[in-house]
Amino acid sequence: MTDHSVVLDQVSLVHGDGDETITALDSVGLEVDRGEIVAIVGPSGAGKSSLLAVAGGLLRPTSGTVRIGGVDLAGLNRRRLTELRRTRIGFVFQTNNLVPALNAVDQLRLPLTFGKVENPREPRKLLEEVGMEHKAKRRGHQLSGGERQRIGIARALVTRPQVLLVDEPTAALDRQRSQDIVALLAHETRAQGVATIMVTHDHDVLHHCDRVHEMIDGKLATPVSR
Repeated sequence: MTDHSVVLDQVSLVHGDGDETITALDSVGLEVDRGEIVAIVGPSGAGKSSLLAVAGGLLRPTSGTVRIGGVDLAGLNRRRLTELRRTRIGFVFQTNNLVPALNAVDQLRLPLTFGKVENPREPRKLLEEVGMEHKAKRRGHQLSGGERQRIGIARALVTRPQVLLVDEPTAALDRQRSQDIVALLAHETRAQGVATIMVTHDHDVLHHCDRVHEMIDGKLATPVSR
């Protein structure tokens, strides 16, 4: 593909002032196409979570450019940036962040209540696609860790985002459930034409990804072998 859904061009993120500064991202360049799943690996504190936060418009970089679907995030005011995150970006968190009071199908309906979404996916059909239709009425505490993660993935996809940002999706799962979850992410990425960036420490799941980059001290290396 020639149209990159995610572009980070010479992105740096520096915290602090004067001599007391920490460089979280150091001239990072990354392009991810729709239908492509890219993994970011590296030690804790290397800048992986900062990369996700900047790519998702949660943090503004100190320098450099971030574009989502060709839109430069620096040119958006707060309202338009919030709208872009809501409609074009899906977030999958390590801890799921499911709402305790809601059952599975209502978890998927929730993002559709925050404002207009063009052509959203039907929550019950999406639950079926991720293998959770039989748990539609269950709440989070009635689901296993792998089931909660499937609900989190489906919730992130319900708005038909262009971009999916995934933070350590297998951290609390055993090996087989980890394989199942990342296989599901890869399938949805390709089937729905989403550009996915996944941060992970789990090297056993990297064969599901199209590319793997290592991050060390805020710098992103060229693709590494899996």
